[in-house]
Amino acid sequence: MHDLEQAIRERAYHLWIESGCLEGRAEDHWLAAQRSILGALLGAREDAAEVPLKPKKARAPRKKRAA
Repeated sequence: MHDLEQAIRERAYHLWIESGCLEGRAEDHWLAAQRSILGALLGAREDAAEVPLKPKKARAPRKKRAA
């Protein structure tokens, strides 16, 4: 549990640095870091909640070649 919290804390810190060290956005950085870390642990894409997945088109079966 402590390792997970530490990983989220470090990711949030890096997000804060990347955003130009803007004050007052700690919760936004924490939640983004939490999504990132937990998504990676679960094998999900980071942006899966933001981008709906398109269903794949069904492919027609291939015809067999005559020998």
